[in-house]
Amino acid sequence: MSGHSERARQWVHIGSAGFALLLRLLTWQQAAMMAAAALAFNALLLPLIGGRQLYRPADRERGFPLGILLYPTAVLLLILVFRTRLDIVAAAWAILAFGDGFATLLGGGRKLPWNRDKSVAGTIAFAVCGAAGAIAFAWWTRPSIAPPPTLVFVVVAPAAAALTAALVESLPVRLDDNLSVPFAAGAVLWLASLVTADAIAGSQAAIASRVPWAIGVNVLVASLGYRARAVSMSGTIAGAIVGTVIWIGGGAPAWTLLFASFFAATVTSRLGLARKARLGIAEERGGRRGAGNAIANCGIAVAAAIAAITTPYGGMALVALAAALTAGGSDTVASEIGKAWGRRTFLVTSFRRVPAGTPGAMSIEGTLAGIVAAFALAGLAAALQLVAPMAIVPIVVAATVGALVESALGATLEGPGILNNDMLNFINTAVAAGVVLGLAT
Repeated sequence: MSGHSERARQWVHIGSAGFALLLRLLTWQQAAMMAAAALAFNALLLPLIGGRQLYRPADRERGFPLGILLYPTAVLLLILVFRTRLDIVAAAWAILAFGDGFATLLGGGRKLPWNRDKSVAGTIAFAVCGAAGAIAFAWWTRPSIAPPPTLVFVVVAPAAAALTAALVESLPVRLDDNLSVPFAAGAVLWLASLVTADAIAGSQAAIASRVPWAIGVNVLVASLGYRARAVSMSGTIAGAIVGTVIWIGGGAPAWTLLFASFFAATVTSRLGLARKARLGIAEERGGRRGAGNAIANCGIAVAAAIAAITTPYGGMALVALAAALTAGGSDTVASEIGKAWGRRTFLVTSFRRVPAGTPGAMSIEGTLAGIVAAFALAGLAAALQLVAPMAIVPIVVAATVGALVESALGATLEGPGILNNDMLNFINTAVAAGVVLGLAT
């Protein structure tokens, strides 16, 4: 049996993107059937015609090539989700093929500070090659979209999506890149597709009046947070950026909700520290929040804030922002109260009792505290006129659903290292935003 060749595998990975050129000519149904056929071919026929040479050692151990099967699966899912915008599918596919492929082929040398398995050169190659391929593929499929996307979208959106996907690919988790990369890219491309020149023009006055306050207040608060040892240096910088964008997009009310969710998380992190330390489940760095925590808990809120001033869906975007911040804050409250005072902790997937601090564990005390915090934060959002009072219950429901999804994924995927705590927090807020939008439409 011939040995595995990673370079050959990556060239096949890149070359498979050639089929994306057909998206200009195919209906979404035809494209979906081709992706399904590719999945069947990779599963059934590829091993019989020499495809085992592309298997990695881990693939041989498990008996099937996970990545080779996930690649067409991801493409199929993109087609089904974005069936009216096959240009988004083409661009996300290009980022998966060219970005991920050339990151491996051209990577090496100096390692990333946050992930020693990834290199600086590889991440740069991912962003540059992914952006170039995505722009080319978006331009190629543009004539098949009605109405055709603007040239600004064709250039700017794929570049932003490639950069985002490169950062996602660099995270130190075992979630397969064939899933995380295309869906991160697809999400950015979808958000960019909602942006209109009229919405930006209509928001210019509000943006101009908010910028000075946003920068001044967030620099001051971030500095005070660092002095109070509530955040690390990376958390200070990321928090200032997050706060500035949220203030510009949602105004002072959105920032106030952000501050309230952070304050609730910080206070509860410091409760019961003696018991948490004794059990070995206290927050790292004494509860100081880092950049990863800021991005995980507020990344969706930042995207919603940008959507609030760049798309015609400002009201819905603010509801999503409120749900995301509520979910992030209330989930931390639930987790920290559960660690401090939870008497019976269990896994939501099996209801089996487990020690406090076990990935995915929940407690009655923590869950109730989280629901109370969700009502408080959602009520604050309504009091600030960020959302209508009728949105309070849907936001609480959405935050609760997000917490349950996070607990289920934590119980099954955090232990093996497929997802880490930051990614689980991000998924929690994303699910909450999605659920509240579903309830509101």
